[in-house]
Amino acid sequence: MVKAYRQEHVYKHPWERVSAASWRKFADPENKRILSHILEVDTLNRKLDTDTGKLHTTRALTIHAPGPWFLHRIIGQDICHCVESTVVDGKSRSMQLTTKNISLKKFIEVEERIRYDPHPENPSAWTVCSQETSIRIKPLSALASMAEKVEQKCAEKFMQNSAKGREVMERICKYMEAESAPI
Repeated sequence: MVKAYRQEHVYKHPWERVSAASWRKFADPENKRILSHILEVDTLNRKLDTDTGKLHTTRALTIHAPGPWFLHRIIGQDICHCVESTVVDGKSRSMQLTTKNISLKKFIEVEERIRYDPHPENPSAWTVCSQETSIRIKPLSALASMAEKVEQKCAEKFMQNSAKGREVMERICKYMEAESAPI
């Protein structure tokens, strides 16, 4: 079984501000309280492709593993390591993030894709964020109903964390807007 969901959110901020806020999301000390499931973020690689003008970044994320308490008991840990790959294309004004877990893969596979693009109705002032997440609990796949329940609990936790992430992004965008306002 695989639990997948898709969310879309419109930021009433231009793409440049939203994409900049995305980089600041984990660095702002106030966000650590809201995004308490994120334990550590380290940049592993950053490269600008001079031919295409695209910025490629790879980051390592250490998070509290999502899911119900009994899943943590079965797995024996509640920490998960993930890799986030980001491609920013300034020419087309697109930012794409793909995050996958690299630990706990024999128990759970999670892939999250986020894309920030100018909103088609108001491209100079709004940004649309599309998020797709898939969750697959592996050892329980023989017990389909149990796997489905665990995947649902994990998805609920991911959606709660996504809402927290949007809250943080909105706050950072407003802060950046105030920073750039004339005195």
